[in-house]
Amino acid sequence: MSLIVHHLNNSRSQRILWLLEEIGAPYEIKFYDRDPETNLAPPELLAVHPLGKSPVIEDDGRVVVESGAITEYLCERHGGGSLVPARGTDDHIRHLEWLHFAEGSAMTPILLRIYTARLGAAAAPIEARIAQQLDSHFAYMESRLGPSGHFIGDDLSAADIMLSFPAEIAVMQGMAPRYPGLAGFVNMCHSRPAWRRAREKGGAYYGY
Repeated sequence: MSLIVHHLNNSRSQRILWLLEEIGAPYEIKFYDRDPETNLAPPELLAVHPLGKSPVIEDDGRVVVESGAITEYLCERHGGGSLVPARGTDDHIRHLEWLHFAEGSAMTPILLRIYTARLGAAAAPIEARIAQQLDSHFAYMESRLGPSGHFIGDDLSAADIMLSFPAEIAVMQGMAPRYPGLAGFVNMCHSRPAWRRAREKGGAYYGY
């Protein structure tokens, strides 16, 4: 098997396992566990990529990093274009926007909340701003969900898979009552057989 996913427990690489299950591509998992005290990735990941982060994939010796790039690469090379709207359409442009939103705009306040949570009272001067930005981004996602419960069209897309992580964070932070659309979206994602297979294979994932 030539496709390898370097998978960190409780991480965004769970989405890559889900994507691979959806497109039906065979793959192997190399597991890495977070340090129980620091919650950081182990140094072994540095041997795969200098930043020591996950996800990372290897495909016939080619190393690909960054969740959005990995998602685009896998859909094109192994998915036969599935889960991606036709190029040249408005839906494809929206799809690209959401792929990059998931790891760009949305993750900035999420990571700030994660990091400043360790500071206690020292984070008070910026906590209101972080909370405002989280609400802003989650409200934007909520407003763009379609009647089908998907972000693009009526069926699952790779953008939905990428957006599952920030939506899960909203639910984990107790915001489901405020954003019922996102809560329903998370439930839809988790009900898919491919998601459940990926969860079973991937191991620990934030209590889900």
